[in-house]
Amino acid sequence: MKTRQQGVSLIGFLFILMIVGFFAFMAMKLFPPYYHYFGVVRGMQELSKEDLSGKSRGEIRQDFMFKLNFQYADQEIKPGDIHFEQRNGATTFRVSYDKRVHFIYNIDFLLHFEKSVPLNGSVD
Repeated sequence: MKTRQQGVSLIGFLFILMIVGFFAFMAMKLFPPYYHYFGVVRGMQELSKEDLSGKSRGEIRQDFMFKLNFQYADQEIKPGDIHFEQRNGATTFRVSYDKRVHFIYNIDFLLHFEKSVPLNGSVD
């Protein structure tokens, strides 16, 4: 009785290794922007827990940028990315920005990040 050998050949193994390597390289390129985004989210959550009564929007923006400095995400956010929205007497703090990540040759990833949190207190 003849038996066939089962398993992955060398060429098949190299093909699988190339695919895994491609996705690992993609993950290495995309990890830092998402890590910075989660730092932005942590800073926004800290800001939403504070009582901001009587503070101006400029002071809130400055406090937020200070919090981002501790999260190592302060280079990602520009002052124009920070928005305040007033609805039904409540103020919402929104950060929206785009990040372009070079991948290979002429291929880039364009990542869009957006997060909103309600603010406590009356904001001027």
